[in-house]
Amino acid sequence: MKVLVTCPPMLKAIDQLKYIFEERNIELVTPEVIQVLTEEELIQLVPTVDAWIIGDDPATEKVFTAGKAGKLRAAVKWGVGIDNVDFKACEKLGIPIENTPRMFGNEVADMAMAYFTGLLRDSYKVDREVRAGNWIKPPGMSSTDKTVALIGLGDIGLGVARRLKGFDVKINAYDPFSKLSATEAGVDQIILFPEFLGDADFVIVTCALTPSSYHMINADAIEMMKDGVKLINVARGPLIDEPALIAALKTGKVSAAGLDVFEVEPLSLDSELRRFEQCIFGTHNGSNTKEAVLRASYKAIDILFGFLGIK
Repeated sequence: MKVLVTCPPMLKAIDQLKYIFEERNIELVTPEVIQVLTEEELIQLVPTVDAWIIGDDPATEKVFTAGKAGKLRAAVKWGVGIDNVDFKACEKLGIPIENTPRMFGNEVADMAMAYFTGLLRDSYKVDREVRAGNWIKPPGMSSTDKTVALIGLGDIGLGVARRLKGFDVKINAYDPFSKLSATEAGVDQIILFPEFLGDADFVIVTCALTPSSYHMINADAIEMMKDGVKLINVARGPLIDEPALIAALKTGKVSAAGLDVFEVEPLSLDSELRRFEQCIFGTHNGSNTKEAVLRASYKAIDILFGFLGIK
């Protein structure tokens, strides 16, 4: 039996996990993956394995159809986000599949706060300048009495809300699917997007990517925001219309951004976003701590073995 792993964080920890497979005489297939494999690469690879632990790869109907025509019997989406996986295709093809929800709420919330504090005080910019031999003292922004628009009240959003409360900010939260009261969620109010968006000094995006949330931060939404707003995205890149963000960074409408995710990953070398030194960029790495990677990997393996009838 063969199991394919294409999730980069799990691949980096594979030496700590491979004994689980070796004890059951399962062969691991571990290609080199920077961020994702292409659809064409997956169409060649997936039919050769019995099961697949998926990262952020394009797990499309074409890939699953090819897999079903080969050996593929089951799959697990490593992590929380499922926007890259065609679950309906799996259902149609009879391929059992699940993801591993509620694995990274605290870790990604920590990352959101790193961007938040970095943009408050320009700490990342100061670091770059000191390394270059300069000694700058940019005026920062105090957190007290600021307003944060928190988009998404899932596991990550709730973690961000808990952390933000220590900064004495007002939190306007947006999540049409939340069944929590504002008090239960730890925010000042839960409202419909984009109500009061213009009050926010910071906009922090933590929601899932769906057809309805695609490009929700677009030119119209940005126009409603306060001049000089700071924008943070630790969820999915396509939640933000990047050309609209670039235009707003040029005018100063958005004064800075902390982006852990992008519309196309890795961020291309010719992306215009790279010219804005006031921004902080990540590598879609918010969930990647040693503890969280092992937690999610053990969960993914447990689910997969359940599908395959392996103890």
